[in-house]
Amino acid sequence: MPAVEFRFYEELNDFLPRERSKRSFHVDCARDANVKHAIEALGVPHTEVELVLVNGESVGFEHALRDGDRVSVYPQFEAFDVRPLLRVRTAPLRDTRFIADAHLGRLARYLRFLGYDTLYRNAWSDRELVALAVAEQRILLTRDRAALMHRALTHGCYLREDEPLAQLAALAQRLDLSVDPARAGRCTMCNELLAAVAKSEVADRLLPATRAQHEQFWRCPSCERVYWRGSHWQRLRRSVDAALGLGAPGRPKPRAVPSGDRLR
Repeated sequence: MPAVEFRFYEELNDFLPRERSKRSFHVDCARDANVKHAIEALGVPHTEVELVLVNGESVGFEHALRDGDRVSVYPQFEAFDVRPLLRVRTAPLRDTRFIADAHLGRLARYLRFLGYDTLYRNAWSDRELVALAVAEQRILLTRDRAALMHRALTHGCYLREDEPLAQLAALAQRLDLSVDPARAGRCTMCNELLAAVAKSEVADRLLPATRAQHEQFWRCPSCERVYWRGSHWQRLRRSVDAALGLGAPGRPKPRAVPSGDRLR
């Protein structure tokens, strides 16, 4: 059996027992073990890994381990371009799209509010989630470590936080999420891109106070919900901005995303 020295960095240590966290440790690996098998045997999903160095050289998941190897394992670098070193997958996903598991419905709505294409349905199985993530090149968001160990999955994020806004904050920091002026708003219920609509076309669906106070409206082409920037939108905007740290020095100013108040 090859004796291999491992060192995991940053949030990858969350998957390790305390005695192996943030330090080098030795493991006796199976005779034919490769990098992916060894990493997941230690409890770390391969989708959490972006870069592996064996004896200082960048390698892929299929690299066979040998006695005396020193393995350094780094987390995802979606916020940075490490393609000159990247070997474990073809490339980071620069078109950031998501698919969320059954426990992350509110997070999915927050992401849609920011204009991010995010699929969500609480009836999907892990197999269906993985298949969609691979077919549509989406990042799988989950609190299920086992779901991230599916062989076919290439991009995923394990969310450690319980509260949805805390999940959004962690995801924003990890993937450098922002409010993009070019990104259109999405329906928070069904993920479709919202389209601006004339007030006259939806006036008969509005309450008198809404008709009097607002002039800009958007409509979902799928579910026909109508959106405007009312008090609910303002509250949601403040909560999401706080999670993303928007408005702080050096960060972009928030764009008015039309995904707050709506007619159900």
